[in-house]
Order: sequence, then C-alpha cells, then structure tokens
Amino acid sequence: MKRLELIFENEMGGNITLTLDNPVYPANPIAVSAAMDTIVAQNAFISSGGEIVAKKAARIVDRTVEEIEL
Repeated sequence: MKRLELIFENEMGGNITLTLDNPVYPANPIAVSAAMDTIVAQNAFISSGGEIVAKKAARIVDRTVEEIEL
C-alpha cells in the first residue's frame, strides 16, 4: 500500500506529518507543492506545537505486508 506523507514545520520547530492513503502515482510534484502551500497559507491544521508555518518535504512511502499462515 502506498501513502503520501506531507511533512510540515510548526511554530515550535517540530515536524508535523499528514498522511494520505492510496495517492495518485506517480505523484505530480507541482500539485503536491501547491497543495502544501495552500495548507500553510490557510492555517488548515494546528498541532500541539502551534500552527503549521512551512512545508519541509513530501514523499511516497510504499509498504508491503505479507501474511504468514500459522
């Protein structure tokens, strides 16, 4: 399962990660960056360390789970 992780910085300098399941793949870097800019500009989320003040990174994480029959 793939996940899109959007990583932001809050007012206290901490990292805040927003995770979205099953993103469009491959991701469009321009669209991801624009969405992150909107989140920052609209103060869409507040963390325990304050408002989100900057975007730091974005990444696709692919996790494979294989069941073991017991």
